Amino acid sequence: MQITPQELLKHLNGIVAADIRQSLMIWGPPGIGKSTIVAVVAEEHGFQLIDLRLSQLAPTDLRGLPVAENGYAKWFPPEFLPTDGKGILFLDEINMAPPAMQGVAQQLILDRKVGSYVVPDGWFIWAAGNRKEDRAAVYQMPSALANRFLHLEITPDFDSFKFWGLRNNLSEEILAFLAFRPSLLHKIHSKHPAWPSPRSWAMADQLHKAKLSVEPAIGAAIDEFTAFLAIYASLPDLDSILSGTSKSKFPAEPSRRYAVTLGLAVRSTTADNAFHALKWVAEKADAEWLQFFVTSLFPMLRDNGQMASTFKRMSADPELIKITAQIRDLLLSY
Repeated sequence: MQITPQELLKHLNGIVAADIRQSLMIWGPPGIGKSTIVAVVAEEHGFQLIDLRLSQLAPTDLRGLPVAENGYAKWFPPEFLPTDGKGILFLDEINMAPPAMQGVAQQLILDRKVGSYVVPDGWFIWAAGNRKEDRAAVYQMPSALANRFLHLEITPDFDSFKFWGLRNNLSEEILAFLAFRPSLLHKIHSKHPAWPSPRSWAMADQLHKAKLSVEPAIGAAIDEFTAFLAIYASLPDLDSILSGTSKSKFPAEPSRRYAVTLGLAVRSTTADNAFHALKWVAEKADAEWLQFFVTSLFPMLRDNGQMASTFKRMSADPELIKITAQIRDLLLSY
């Protein structure tokens, strides 16, 4: 089953809500955010999270060590395995582990125990790995092990990344660029070690905010990103739009449209800012760009606690009342 990162988050939350303890395998290319999404689920539910990189462990690391006791060998389990509470035991890079290691993991996944160790009832067992087509050094997963999992395949998706980026204060320039060039959200390069992925764009954000080149994070994509930054520098005055004093027209060139729309969404931190920006976009742009702006703006308003105040401003403005019907479905979803 193919699924976007945002859909994966909802799916995993649904599994936790339904208390489905079936082991689950998340497939996907490197850098797409598999482990990050699992960490978000654990945090949202107040769970412990134990993230084991199986490719870095030996079978004895997971099974434990035999110790003589009363003439018998007793297995002492490793201290990193859970013994109580609730949580997620996340077996990352499972198919990068050699067959012997996968064999030990199979017992843990199938029987919820290994040696003398038993996984507590309050724990979910999830795993993740890359596919062969991702140029990852993976081993073939034995069919017996694969058949023990539910399987989900995560695919790159800009809307999911935008949602995450808006909530985590990612640079508006990066989000606007990827809205314009979504194919560069995730693009493995066979000849260069640095290439764009959701993970590397998050690293690029740190460099960009420090006014350093982002090339070490995204590699050859730097040329297009640099050209886009030149466009971004020539945008209309966004602050005047947010204050309601702008007479600027909506740009005609697509890259500038993405830049203006996302720039306004990121900077609309108050109900007044959001009201003026929404009114300007509604007056200057067509329905397609209005919808793109709303889907970028409303998650920000919800997280900042500004939704109710913004709706109050909208409902008092005759012009915005007219366009409410255009975005009714979007309004109801928030």
